[in-house]
Amino acid sequence: FPARNGNTNALSIAVNRTANFNGNYFYKAQNNFSSFSEQYLEEYKNSGLPIDDINGAINNPLLSYGTRMALYTYLIDTATIAGQHQVIAQPLKAGLLNQENNTMSKGGITEIALSIAANNHDKWYIGGSLGIPIMNYSRNMTFTESDATGNTNNDFGFSTYNEIYDSKGVGINAKLGAIFRPINSWRIGLAVHTPTLYAITDNISAKMVTNTDKYNSSNPEISVTSAALDQATGTNPGMVKYDLVSPWKFIVSGSYLFEESEDVTKQRGFVSADIEFVTNNGSHFNSADNTSDNNYFSSVNSTIKSYYKSSFNFRLGGELKFTSIAARAGVAYYMNPYRQSELKADRLILSGGVGYRNKGIFIDLTYVQDFTRDLNFPYRLAENANAFASLKESVGSIFMTVGFKFE
Repeated sequence: FPARNGNTNALSIAVNRTANFNGNYFYKAQNNFSSFSEQYLEEYKNSGLPIDDINGAINNPLLSYGTRMALYTYLIDTATIAGQHQVIAQPLKAGLLNQENNTMSKGGITEIALSIAANNHDKWYIGGSLGIPIMNYSRNMTFTESDATGNTNNDFGFSTYNEIYDSKGVGINAKLGAIFRPINSWRIGLAVHTPTLYAITDNISAKMVTNTDKYNSSNPEISVTSAALDQATGTNPGMVKYDLVSPWKFIVSGSYLFEESEDVTKQRGFVSADIEFVTNNGSHFNSADNTSDNNYFSSVNSTIKSYYKSSFNFRLGGELKFTSIAARAGVAYYMNPYRQSELKADRLILSGGVGYRNKGIFIDLTYVQDFTRDLNFPYRLAENANAFASLKESVGSIFMTVGFKFE
């Protein structure tokens, strides 16, 4: 908007890609202390359902589809041991298991933002935006567990679980910020990003195939059984709707401009830095319709608080300008968000680039190298140690921007 009494205002609409979920990871190892099947054993054992009625449990909606498929394929079963009737997991009989996980994901978050900003005599710059992020995520995961002992008479050969998970949602958030210029060369900024409130719908279909070395007591000649959760078997895939609230973000920033001038040919560059504080353990889930599912989500929220902590992120960048040519470099470091000291995760981003600006034309070329360390838990257990895989990722990207200015 036109300047008036030294003040100017601006209004903008932007579409930004704020997250990219495209990826693939594969890992395998041997495990002698836990099994993928134990998560289903724990659920069935602690469900309160009578364990002598497996047929009733298979069709009981109080159990997850994974546990019901595990019962159907005899991955877990009941047995009388030392005079005590109990739930057993067949893979534990093997003692040593081969485990492998192959997961492919895709999707991202695209945000539509309406922003407004005001300039007060080139001393205060105040702005805010209303964002509408649109989230789309899908994952295809296959986990395979097999007997590593070579024994063909221990009631377990292998089990494969394939899951196709799809999540879509839309949210709303706000961002507020202010920049103060005490002198011409310095800028000091503060910004607050509110949590995003998402309304999300998840869909899941899955299949389990189990080889129990002819353990099936109803028909000993059958060694491989399968169960599926999909339209082909006449079962509606699982669907759940819920609300998600993301963490708060608080940002303090500063920048220094070398030889600031309204004449762009005399500008020499700048250095800027950000410190960001993120309340990672503040994320929480709620049932979309305030049903009894809130008991489940309360448990999830408690787990988030026990595993995550607030963390700091740091960003530093600068640019030097040589008439029509500019060179720039930057570094960003994102700290470990996990509370437990044995869980190691962080992210380092290095970037460098060149730019050309002359007579209304600008061209920017940037290379970004991203180093990420993270963790993946293929399953979670309450009564045994949790196995996890340490993931290391290195990704290089090249970005090019071309623009034209019209007077």
